[in-house]
Amino acid sequence: MTGSEPTPTPSLIIDMPTVKRNIARLADYGRQHKIGIRPHTKTHKSIRMAKLQMEAGAVGLTVAKVGEAMTMAQAEKDLFIAYPALDLWRREHLAGLARTHSIRVGIDSREAADLIGEAARAAGSVVGILVDLDVGHHRTGVQSSADALFLAQHVSKTSGLRLDGIMCYPGHLKHPHDEQKSMLEPVTRLLEETIDLWKRSGLEVKTISGGSTPTAYQSHLVKAITEIRPGTYIYNDMSTVDCGYVTLDDCAARVACTVISTAVPGKFVIDAGSKTLTQDRNSKNGDTAGFGHVVEYPQAKIVRLSEEHGEVDASGCDHRPKIGERVHVIPNHICPCVNLQTMVWLRDESGKLETMPIDARGQVW
Repeated sequence: MTGSEPTPTPSLIIDMPTVKRNIARLADYGRQHKIGIRPHTKTHKSIRMAKLQMEAGAVGLTVAKVGEAMTMAQAEKDLFIAYPALDLWRREHLAGLARTHSIRVGIDSREAADLIGEAARAAGSVVGILVDLDVGHHRTGVQSSADALFLAQHVSKTSGLRLDGIMCYPGHLKHPHDEQKSMLEPVTRLLEETIDLWKRSGLEVKTISGGSTPTAYQSHLVKAITEIRPGTYIYNDMSTVDCGYVTLDDCAARVACTVISTAVPGKFVIDAGSKTLTQDRNSKNGDTAGFGHVVEYPQAKIVRLSEEHGEVDASGCDHRPKIGERVHVIPNHICPCVNLQTMVWLRDESGKLETMPIDARGQVW
């Protein structure tokens, strides 16, 4: 990526050879361990990228919201919404989509089951349900095997719903791979306990959906898992780099920026602020890492963002950029950065660039 790129700045440029390599690597892992890959499209929000993942052997797609599901329905028939669709608009559209697609939803309450079941009955459809079990992240999920059984029994008796299994999210595990085995053992025990309880109560557990990008390649250690839902892996970012899961060469997405000011001593300013890089901090290094990695000036640190300005401390650099120079930033967290873009630029093996729309941009409903 050079200053001769025919794109405005800031612009998000996606390196397609890296994308394809990242997709193929996880697909190979899934085949090796007989684990289904159901990638989370919240990272790329792109029909084109979703189709690449499906072509590589994904068993279906994961989405965050119903709006994303309605868009990704153009790429795949089998969709899992890893989010409880409670409000009227969501559940009505969800139930409607289930007439033509295989739709599953993750829930952790009887209220969600009742509301989604009612919408499905009204639409003449059936919605699959995965009971959300909290395995340590403490964001959503029922709190015990007994709670999971109670909800599963309720779902199995609710017309319009189909009990398909369990979902979990080990989002609290952001440790190096060699430390994850012992940390995944409680997850394994809780899942096995829950599965055993369900089976003894006469309930079938068809699907155990789990995983995340940080734990993706350790998923085989959780024997019960049938599929995983990583999202960030397709592009990667500085959080996955600094936690040791990938290298800089595995980062497919980089924000091209222009240096717009060097007037303040010891600093330069780029034209990418919070409306491009977001305010997200690094998963490992937090406040000390800044707001992304400047590829051409690795000793620099993006110390402050306003809406359109990225202020970079250059005091540790051997040399400073010039006004008008183009630099590239690998963001801390790529998912919200993509959602801020109307379109991105794809770079192929020859270096040629083409535009790609972000199909599900802003679909947070």
